[in-house]
Amino acid sequence: MSLRDRLQMHYGEPVHEDTSASQKNTRDDQAYQDIKLRAHLALLDQIDLKLVEKLPPTQRRDELKCVAEKVLVAENVALNDAERRNVVRDVLDEVLGLGPLEPLLADPGVSDILVNTWEHVYVERGGKLEETGIRFSGNAHLMKIIDKIVSGVGRRIDESSPMVDARLADGSRVNVIIPPLAVDGPVMSIRRFGAKALNMQDLIGLQSLTPPMAHLLEGMVKARLNILVSGGTGSGKTTMLNILSGCIGADERVVTIEDTAELRMQQPHVVRLESRPANIEGKGEISQRALVKNALRMRPDRIVVGEVRGAEAIDMLQAMNTGHDGSLATLHANTPRDALLRLENMIALTGISLPARTTRQMIASAVSVVLQVGRLSDGKRRLLSLQEVTGMEGDVVTMQEIFSFRQTGMAPDGSVRGYFCATGTRPRFCERLQLKGIALPEGIFDPQRHYDVKA
Repeated sequence: MSLRDRLQMHYGEPVHEDTSASQKNTRDDQAYQDIKLRAHLALLDQIDLKLVEKLPPTQRRDELKCVAEKVLVAENVALNDAERRNVVRDVLDEVLGLGPLEPLLADPGVSDILVNTWEHVYVERGGKLEETGIRFSGNAHLMKIIDKIVSGVGRRIDESSPMVDARLADGSRVNVIIPPLAVDGPVMSIRRFGAKALNMQDLIGLQSLTPPMAHLLEGMVKARLNILVSGGTGSGKTTMLNILSGCIGADERVVTIEDTAELRMQQPHVVRLESRPANIEGKGEISQRALVKNALRMRPDRIVVGEVRGAEAIDMLQAMNTGHDGSLATLHANTPRDALLRLENMIALTGISLPARTTRQMIASAVSVVLQVGRLSDGKRRLLSLQEVTGMEGDVVTMQEIFSFRQTGMAPDGSVRGYFCATGTRPRFCERLQLKGIALPEGIFDPQRHYDVKA
């Protein structure tokens, strides 16, 4: 079997020869890809991956690096030192990691990696999207990487199941959609989490909230208020939930429920539950609702739902109303009022026929506070509003805003100008904080105190 046939069999796509004189860059790129694939296959011929996997990670990479360098010498490839180092690095990334994505995963400044087929890879840095020069060798190469990610968490993706949620070893969230649903080829989105978990002080430093707001948030969690974090895609809901969970006592038993496990709880007593999709026969699905029901039998002190998106809403609210106070959850909504409306709609989707007033009473008695987080036009994420659910007036759930962020304009560099302030309303849950021995600073709700956002 020829080398070209072996490459095609391994990567699933033919290795093209570009004979057009006007396509020098394409030829150079293809030549580099051919050299890398030759080195990759030769390396696979000389090693036993099962034995390599038993080595410690550092030793594993060093051993393979030595073998890869010997392979390039044996192949008699004409490369300078820099090109040789690049080939060795790329081959090791293919064998041990996620190929072309490894440099992006190693960059702490990248918060999102968006792969729009094999030719276009975008990243988000500082809240702004930019295209990278990274490419895969083809859609088959991209599918190899996708299969490695998906199979690592016991899930599958194929034409019969062309969408999947998965996660990386560091907890980063992965979503993949492939043909026939994705018309132009496989599309993958990776939502990354920093190597270091953020805390309240980090949010203050990033001007996502103010010291008084942080103090109040810590008090609310310790006083076991039920908190709902609302926001749009990429607004920082999960980050906020992780930070709030850091205020939970180390002596409490926490049960987390997620579609794809990504929460990074800091307590020693944590039970993590993850839903399961149906198998190829359409059987075996375990929904978040089933996990919420099961969690109630696990003697939890706190229940944390990564994202409420369906029928589990009613079971979560019932748990909050029956002794499991201090629960936390996130959901997608544009405003705190919309968040409560979405909860009402999700309860209606369960098929349980409840009067609208009964549903709203359940929500009003279960949810104590709604936090609205958002990503502004300059890419910065901030806590935009902190609102207390105060009860019912007639058929309407009543709320009052405690803190808010108010935008005043735009700076010449495109950054958002504005300030945080209290509304002057003292929340009703202050009495609950006092009963728990949690003291609030003097003047914390003074509306005259503004905290300007600095560029």
